[in-house]
Amino acid sequence: MSFEFCHLTLTMNILFLTNHLNIGGISKYVLELAGGLKQRGNNVYIASSGGRLTEEFQNSGIKFIPIPIRTKSELSFKILISFFKLLRIIKEEKIEILHANTRVTQVLSCLLSKILHIPYVSTCHGFFKTRLSRRLWPCWGRTVIAISEEVKHHLVRDFKLKEQEIKVVRHGIDLSKYCSPSTEYREETKKELGLDKGPVIGIIARLSQEKGHIYLIRAVKKAKEQVNNIRLIIIGEGRMREKLLTEVNSLGLEDSVIFFPSVFDTRKFLSVMDVFVLPSLKEGLGLSLMEAMTMSVPVIGTDIGGIKDLLMNQENGLMVKPGDSFALSQAILKIISDRTKAESLAKKAKQFIEKNFTKEKMIVSTEEVYSGCLNIRN
Repeated sequence: MSFEFCHLTLTMNILFLTNHLNIGGISKYVLELAGGLKQRGNNVYIASSGGRLTEEFQNSGIKFIPIPIRTKSELSFKILISFFKLLRIIKEEKIEILHANTRVTQVLSCLLSKILHIPYVSTCHGFFKTRLSRRLWPCWGRTVIAISEEVKHHLVRDFKLKEQEIKVVRHGIDLSKYCSPSTEYREETKKELGLDKGPVIGIIARLSQEKGHIYLIRAVKKAKEQVNNIRLIIIGEGRMREKLLTEVNSLGLEDSVIFFPSVFDTRKFLSVMDVFVLPSLKEGLGLSLMEAMTMSVPVIGTDIGGIKDLLMNQENGLMVKPGDSFALSQAILKIISDRTKAESLAKKAKQFIEKNFTKEKMIVSTEEVYSGCLNIRN
């Protein structure tokens, strides 16, 4: 289906809401989606506390509305302050639909929707604890967008949402931005990053327990028994940093593991990887995994959550059980020791993303969700 010829005749005034605009999967999702909707003629706004990516949104023609919503509390006074600020703006800009992307902005959107009588939707980017507050104040919206089938099953199973209220719309990749790097660029970048000629294993993910970094570090220790010059690069920030550094030191991997801060544009780091690994214990979908697949990097993931929407074991990647460092080490060794297998996995992974996970599909499917909500209202 051609992106250019799929334009709905309805032009919508859309307001996205999210806590912050710092580097992360939610911000990337909102930027790609909002920017694409803007390109298709819609009027798009983003209400947030701002962050490192604010300028990226503004450069995409998205109007930024600062609100003090940097909180994780559903009872924070910041929600009320944001509510009163947005009431006037929504009326002035004739906003027709709200799109929440975090729990706090779901609550805010619910309040705005009740007062202004405009629909809101929410995107669920992962898995949630079944807290009492979710039962008392569900605040899911008229339609809930789940980023994977596993997230949809979670919402039905754990929160008793009706299947017809949920639409699976997977994160889409802008294929024009990702391509396989040249050998020259790869070698120059490796030198720039301080990497030698050995195999490079990489992960791009928030440094949190659920991402499973510690199992990857232990797997690299095991794999080094057979391939001593393996290097692991870890790109991301988070609460687990000190614990991961301690693990690296206790295993004697100080010279083999390099930490880098979070980056918005992941292509530079992906270009030097021989294997990308996402050893998550929980995962809504796995955006960085998708980006690696699009750049023809062989990938390894765990057999959980939304990763199962992306990988077919031995077909377009390798899958292992979560928390199994030994199996992870064996998968790493399999890819770096069998170039033919690695190239086959990478080629099929790229083709899979190109067929199923494009930015255009995400935008068109989301427009259809909005249009359905507006038709219901009218």
